[in-house]
Amino acid sequence: MTEYKVVETSTVTDEALERIINEYTAQGWSYDGMQFAMSEASKRPAMAFVLFTRESSVAG
Repeated sequence: MTEYKVVETSTVTDEALERIINEYTAQGWSYDGMQFAMSEASKRPAMAFVLFTRESSVAG
């Protein structure tokens, strides 16, 4: 069974995103993608959602 993990962050910097990716891949999650929520007041994203997956042996 595939498990999914979504990590939300409002600190959208390269350092913060690298920390999240490194932290969760070290826990056995596989990086699956990233989505950004944009702010109308800025060209920079207001939030990021980092997506991970892993295979679980637990049947649901």
